[in-house]
Amino acid sequence: MNKLAAPATDPQDEALSLQLATAALLIEMMQADSDTSPAELASVRSLLAKEFGLDTAAVDQLLADATEGAREAPGFHPFTSRLNQGLSKAQKVQVIEYLWTIALADGEICAHESHLMRKLADLLYISRGDFIAAKTRAQAAHQRSH
Repeated sequence: MNKLAAPATDPQDEALSLQLATAALLIEMMQADSDTSPAELASVRSLLAKEFGLDTAAVDQLLADATEGAREAPGFHPFTSRLNQGLSKAQKVQVIEYLWTIALADGEICAHESHLMRKLADLLYISRGDFIAAKTRAQAAHQRSH
């Protein structure tokens, strides 16, 4: 987990650190309702492949590393602080939109997912307006795909 502790000096390490932090939050969202659906897992895999330009093997490795990191982490702070250090406001809003995409993947947002979304948005310093706009975009994309 120390890969997330401080900004990396190597640009490749920096990118991997941000990928790990993003993937860990997506996994946390996927598991928030304690019923990981195939649709949620497929959405996580698709987002990681698209966002980071990864092939299937690289997505598998990133998911394995992020799952281990999420299991070992004392909370969300290692991930959100890493994203706060390395991403712009617009990029963090994009992460929130991705998290909404995962929450919506199974067709419903449970109370645990809703609570986690608010908590992560606060930890990433996302305004209420940006939070709602990201949710609206994710809902529109979900409806277009179904």
